Amino acid sequence: MELYSLTIHEAQAKLRQGEISSVELTESVLARIGAIEDKVRAYISLQPDLALQMARSADERRANGEDKPLLGIPIGIKDAIITQGVTTTAGSKMLENFVPPFDATAVTKLRQAGAVFIGKTNTDEFTMGSSTEHSAFHPTSNPWDLRCVPGGSSGGSAAAVAADEALATLGTDTGGSIRQPASFCGVVGLKPTYGRVSRYGLIAHGSSLDQIGPLTKDVEDAAILLGQLAGQDPRDATTLPAPVPNYVAEMKEGTDLKGVKVGVPQEYFIEGLDANVEKAIRAAINQLADLGAEIVEISLPHTRYGIPVYYLVATAEVSANLSRYDGVRYGLRADGGDMWNTFRQSREAGLGAEVKRRIMLGTYALSAGYYDAYYLKAQQVRALLRQDFEQAFEQVQVIVCPTTPTVAFEMGSKMNDPLKMYLEDIFTVTLNLAGVCGLSLPCGLVNGMPVGLQIVGPALGESAILQVAYQYEQSTAWHAQKPPHP
Repeated sequence: MELYSLTIHEAQAKLRQGEISSVELTESVLARIGAIEDKVRAYISLQPDLALQMARSADERRANGEDKPLLGIPIGIKDAIITQGVTTTAGSKMLENFVPPFDATAVTKLRQAGAVFIGKTNTDEFTMGSSTEHSAFHPTSNPWDLRCVPGGSSGGSAAAVAADEALATLGTDTGGSIRQPASFCGVVGLKPTYGRVSRYGLIAHGSSLDQIGPLTKDVEDAAILLGQLAGQDPRDATTLPAPVPNYVAEMKEGTDLKGVKVGVPQEYFIEGLDANVEKAIRAAINQLADLGAEIVEISLPHTRYGIPVYYLVATAEVSANLSRYDGVRYGLRADGGDMWNTFRQSREAGLGAEVKRRIMLGTYALSAGYYDAYYLKAQQVRALLRQDFEQAFEQVQVIVCPTTPTVAFEMGSKMNDPLKMYLEDIFTVTLNLAGVCGLSLPCGLVNGMPVGLQIVGPALGESAILQVAYQYEQSTAWHAQKPPHP
């Protein structure tokens, strides 16, 4: 087995036993990137010298008796998460030359845990997109079929894990941007509860929706990474003052799912769901039943409003958050002669079409005469969506459903139809609106492309979804399926 194909927990076992060094592991990953990155294009930038420096430091720390869960593990970081001294672009020309003077809290925690930073992974511009075709620099290909998209906006992070260009990566999820690419690329993607992981240092898309989370090769690795990322942060007032459990230990409790009630929402099996994807999801539900889970039909009645509510709330927050990119404070600046022309020309040159579209939608929804009719109404329906989940979790411990209605689609096939692209998030956006947690893991193949099973838990219910996901994963072999070599 090549070192780059190891999981975090497999690599840690070898590192602890002295079978390999972090430098050897990192060199293996860098060699893998050198061999295939021109085809996959998962990264916006690579930092091989920094990675090897961090790997040598990790080996020294281990030699001095230090032992942490991520010590010496090569990890990629989505390029919307601030890294001190490393160019961070959010996939936009606006920030093409932005070198942050500080770390995001998530990055600080990875440094403290001894992780090795390989590079910054590709993303749709300002994380706005479902295919990573909206990056200002280049699209990313799906390692399973280079003609297809990897999903988005964390498509670079998902593709890097699937192609063994990192042992794990960090992504961000505003409306499905971890789970949807995890589904398309056949990896595990976890969106934590809103407030479980600090957003400090995350370049904002929708501040009431965004969450940082892991993309990994298996469920145990997701639990390991979440344990390092989670916790209250005084620099982020929205983080929750809840203790961080031992996710790995709680995940492995028991050997089956007896006594676990699993909800199946009827609203997630609708017209537009690919018949073969539904077949794979139904088979996964049957497997959960074979493991002892009690399958309960439930209803989330306001689900059909999820997409319109999301694209009102998210674009309104985009309109506010992106107002800072004006050519004055930082980022790209065009010389317009006077203040207003400088604003206009800087934003024209620095922002892509999808970002402009969402700024205009959000500004319209917040404008005088429309605020009550659109934005306020959307927030009221958002409260109903949250109530749907609260009532459902009075009946069941977790909910299972498809992550996406289809498998990965071909590049360019939806670029000229924003509505079709937005509908790719139909099964994921409601979790962000409600603030609950969710995980996608592989559960099948359709025409050679991965299918993702979405497991949803209540607020701070990560242990429950990890336990169900782990038991399912251990009883199947889908996570072991690898894409053909690019």
